[in-house]
Amino acid sequence: MAESITTEQPLSGWDKPELDLSQADWQSGSQGAGDVQIAFVEGFIAMRNGGRPGGPSLIFSPAEWRAFVMNARHGEFDLT
Repeated sequence: MAESITTEQPLSGWDKPELDLSQADWQSGSQGAGDVQIAFVEGFIAMRNGGRPGGPSLIFSPAEWRAFVMNARHGEFDLT
């Protein structure tokens, strides 16, 4: 059986560095399991599911984070 090898390609327009999140100081808004957690690392904001800390993290530039927070505050995202 032949082995399949896949190579991940960076997303087009991806301008964010590979951040080392192993020593990140993750912050949570509450103590419940499954919280969203954020960490400020090398000028970027990382966000992850606190209930699955080993899972992937989203990385935001400061401008992207501000847009996300402002839109969430104004009800842009339907969470129901």
